[in-house]
Amino acid sequence: MTAATARERTRDVVRGYHEARFRGDAAAAAAFVGEPFRFQSPFISSGDREGHLATLPGFVSIVTGVELISELYGDGEATLVYDVHTATPAGTQRTAEHFRLDGGLIVAILLVFDSAPWQPMKDHIEP
Repeated sequence: MTAATARERTRDVVRGYHEARFRGDAAAAAAFVGEPFRFQSPFISSGDREGHLATLPGFVSIVTGVELISELYGDGEATLVYDVHTATPAGTQRTAEHFRLDGGLIVAILLVFDSAPWQPMKDHIEP
């Protein structure tokens, strides 16, 4: 597989997951996630795909829009930078998300954002 082909495959998987997630389609997002799987964000960590995917409907219910700012793809890794518009006091959240892939599936996601606007709502965020 050429480097360009590997990047295209990574892009297809990551964008497929990203689009399914923000549609609220956990079943479609699951098709892009492998095992073992690890998710980490300032508020939520999960060591398995089922636990991670179970949080998607609650998250998507507060999202009013997503604007993709940047996409970087490599062989087995990707980073997306985007703004998430929410129907919460946090408003618009600038977010960076790093993905690791193995065997053509996402096996790790690291979500980075400023958690300060979310602190007042922390008790309402699912662990």
